[in-house]
Amino acid sequence: MSSILTNSSAVVALQTLKSINSNLSKTQNEISTGKTINSAKDNAALWSIAKTMESDQDVASTIQKNLNVAAETVATARTGAEDVLDKLSSIKKLMASANRSDADFAKIQTDINELKDGITATIAGTQANGVNLLSTNGVNGAATYTVLGSLDRSGTTVTASSITVTSVDLEANLDLASLTAITDQATATTALGEIDALITIAQDGATALGAKGSRIEAQSKFVGKLADSLKLGVSALVDADMEESSARLQALQTQQQLGIQALSIANQAPSSILSLFRG
Repeated sequence: MSSILTNSSAVVALQTLKSINSNLSKTQNEISTGKTINSAKDNAALWSIAKTMESDQDVASTIQKNLNVAAETVATARTGAEDVLDKLSSIKKLMASANRSDADFAKIQTDINELKDGITATIAGTQANGVNLLSTNGVNGAATYTVLGSLDRSGTTVTASSITVTSVDLEANLDLASLTAITDQATATTALGEIDALITIAQDGATALGAKGSRIEAQSKFVGKLADSLKLGVSALVDADMEESSARLQALQTQQQLGIQALSIANQAPSSILSLFRG
């Protein structure tokens, strides 16, 4: 049945064209923004997940930067401890050289005193960002240095996991004043027996700092990889497939042209009714 009041063909063609234009607009928006999900109205569930992952990625990047700073701080302390160890080894060599009847004991003791002063200066000066892990209270008046290692998420619950580095406190543990002063071969022998205990303390300190430094560096690498994985995860959720969008755009543009043509044909249909009334 034909009607001059209602053009059903035009209505259908118009609805089809509106749908095509809506899809075309969405596809053009995907291409211009590079995202299929730009806001919660596009897909509330995926948008929420993506936003949580984006937040975690930002935090992971910040944690990695803090870990890198902490790694340098601990590395500085380790370098200082190793320098102290080198100076103690030099003192031991001097003590060994004094185990000779004709040794210049006064000169040797003077050299040892200079090295002892150097050790004290190294301990006091080994600090980074105001943190000294070789001193007694070199971390803001305390003896422990803490850095956030990760935020562990379980559903909506987030738990902070930190790495703590305790000062090796060479300031207090290395009692340089306890070393016997060398005045003759006998005191040199005594001092030589004492120095090994101090060397062990310095070795243990350098080893502890080295182990903590390795842990922090490993955690930094892990957090960096985690941040990259989260970034890829967000991309998989919200980024547009540009190849697919490009192909869809061309298809929709063709459909739009056909839709316009179909609507034009449908709009011309009522005029054909006039032929029924011509004599």
